Amino acid sequence: MFEDSLMESGGKIKTKSRYWMIATFVFNGVIICAMILYPLINPEALPKTALVAMLSAPPPPPPPPPPPPPQQIVKPIKMVSEVDQGLHAPTKIPHDIKMLKEDAAPPTMAGVAGMSGMGSGSGVPGGVMGGIGTAPTPVVKVAPPKGPARVSSGVVSGLKISGANPTYPPIARAAHVSGAVVLHAVISKTGTIEKLEVISGPEMLRTAATEAVRNWRYKPYLLNGDPTEVDTQITVNFNFGGG
Repeated sequence: MFEDSLMESGGKIKTKSRYWMIATFVFNGVIICAMILYPLINPEALPKTALVAMLSAPPPPPPPPPPPPPQQIVKPIKMVSEVDQGLHAPTKIPHDIKMLKEDAAPPTMAGVAGMSGMGSGSGVPGGVMGGIGTAPTPVVKVAPPKGPARVSSGVVSGLKISGANPTYPPIARAAHVSGAVVLHAVISKTGTIEKLEVISGPEMLRTAATEAVRNWRYKPYLLNGDPTEVDTQITVNFNFGGG
């Protein structure tokens, strides 16, 4: 026993640690090989995210940019003015030079205003020399239209002389119905409503607007100084602040 504790035992001590080391390396190698071969034999065991990452192809490269358009070649255009074309030095001296003769101007006829004994015969009292005077401007009278004259609603609203505003219907006020009712109206020569039709507007407000507008009166619309029937539109607004 004392001999085994000495370092100079001469190799007499024999242990089994070498066999345990070899067995440990073999066992670890078997485990590593099993870990490598198992996912290859059974790919379902791998996580799906890892499998998708392994099988997904890289995105294709972006397409190349389009080639630039060809440059247009602009050819310079030589501009020659008309002055340069017409003013050229003569190449030779002509033998005959023609002279142009102009006719004398006709004599002017002058007259005195209001004097007919000088031979002019065209002077008028209050005129000018030569008998040229200012003629009166003719008055052109426009023929009246065959039917009612079409007049804007703004002009017609300024011709109103009487008529109460419509009463807000209680059922429409309770239902919080508001808006504008547009009416087509024909106004007679005396300013009364002859024809009245509803063009647009809420149903609950149409009757109140029609009944109120029928009693409205307007000034006669004058065309060339004569009363004329009017074809127009009348808009009645209903607001909660006031009828």
